[in-house]
Amino acid sequence: MRSTPLIVCLLLTAACLGQPTAAPPAWARRGNIYEVNVRQYTRDGTFKAFGRHLDRIRAMGVKTLWFMPINPISKLDRKGSLGSYYAVADYTAVNPEFGTMEDFRQLVRSAHEKGMTVILDWVPNHTGADNRWLSEHPDFYKKDSAGNAATPFDWTDTRQLDYDNPVLRDSMIAAMQFWVRQTDIDGFRCDVAWNVPGDFWSDCIRRLQKMKPLFMLAEGDKAYLPVSGFDAVYPWDLFHMMVKVAKGERPAFALDSVLHDYDSIYPRTALELYFTSNHDENSWNGADYATFPRAAHAPFAVFTQTMARGIPLIYGGQEEPVLRAIPFFEKDSMGFHYYRRAAFYKTLLALRKRNTALDADAEFRKLNAGDQSAIYAFVREKAGKKVLVLLNLSPRAQEISISDAPLYGQATEIFSGKQEAIGQKSWSLEPWGYRVYEYL
Repeated sequence: MRSTPLIVCLLLTAACLGQPTAAPPAWARRGNIYEVNVRQYTRDGTFKAFGRHLDRIRAMGVKTLWFMPINPISKLDRKGSLGSYYAVADYTAVNPEFGTMEDFRQLVRSAHEKGMTVILDWVPNHTGADNRWLSEHPDFYKKDSAGNAATPFDWTDTRQLDYDNPVLRDSMIAAMQFWVRQTDIDGFRCDVAWNVPGDFWSDCIRRLQKMKPLFMLAEGDKAYLPVSGFDAVYPWDLFHMMVKVAKGERPAFALDSVLHDYDSIYPRTALELYFTSNHDENSWNGADYATFPRAAHAPFAVFTQTMARGIPLIYGGQEEPVLRAIPFFEKDSMGFHYYRRAAFYKTLLALRKRNTALDADAEFRKLNAGDQSAIYAFVREKAGKKVLVLLNLSPRAQEISISDAPLYGQATEIFSGKQEAIGQKSWSLEPWGYRVYEYL
């Protein structure tokens, strides 16, 4: 949980930056994000091969494609045979494994023509161990005790950039502007944003937004990030609490304490990226097949798609689902054959698209619909639209009852398509069960 000093820190940060937090682009407020791992998505591992999936992904309801880093990967101190996408050798070039710059431009154009937006993964905290800046601008880097470019944490294939250097700051912004100008992308997901100074982000985002309305996602949950101009942050505390609830280590209502902290810390316009998996969690911790195993995945996925102030993430492959850890440094194509979860996600994404009750700023009201250590129930409401969500976050069947008179009436359960009368009745919700009701 976050403490009061962090809230004070937020206020001080806002005062120091002197920049109001802008609202996210309209297309993001009831949107969704689909993370693309180009190397592993297809056997070819290219932009062109991924492009053949665009119609399927659009039909599932995806709004925004997030491409993991597409830059060339450093060879010095490389991990594995292919290296990490996050060890960038050149900020203004394309990894030849994936294709050419024109291939990527065409992919962005195709996504735009199909009504989707594109954000690019950006690595501002560090470069690869042989990035051209190391020879051209050695002063861009922090130094270790021997006077060499320092290695951040235990990431031995990378070198730490020094944001005390104003020329480095300007060069980084120019590199980001290059991609907006050259490829017409719609925003950035910024890796390790929490270790880059807030005053840099404030200047960077202000300058980027002059080019076109961009969506800015920070990998991090520090209070200064949305104040610096980011539209969305990573709610790591909530994800980790979800994992504990799924394991039976914490009750369902433990989620409320984390959400309450977020309400206290972040500006009302800030979005949280809700997920059950991403590339890091899949590769290193087995998400979602191990952290939310089998039937447990579904109610937590519904939670990520329907919660207030959120923008949900699907990691490419979850719709298959790919039930293994995808390696970071070697080739292991996901292999799409069955799409067993595609209809599940399509139903949720369609609800988000059509119903204003799932807008980021729509009202959220928690309900007491059963044993609150197992049942997590809430209603979302806006502009006369209403969605009721009932989740059993436990491996045991639970009794459900609705006692709120404003919720009585006819509603459609979105997965079954059946109209039901919500009223003074009780029913059983199966282990890891879920019901989502859209009011008529």
